[in-house]
Amino acid sequence: MLEEFKEFYSRVKQTSRLMVGIPDYDNYVAHRKTTHPGLPVMSYEEFFRERQDSRYTRRISGCC
Repeated sequence: MLEEFKEFYSRVKQTSRLMVGIPDYDNYVAHRKTTHPGLPVMSYEEFFRERQDSRYTRRISGCC
């Protein structure tokens, strides 16, 4: 029962963060370790900055 609650809480936390634009660092680390094991993993600070830059520095071109 406790494990089910922990899994549920983890999913709620992940969903809540994604809803407000905070990416999931734990999923990023897991993905890098399984898919790209030889490549370095960014620190949380580097990851957060990269995600912010990616989200807020996109330029819309062509309309004005």
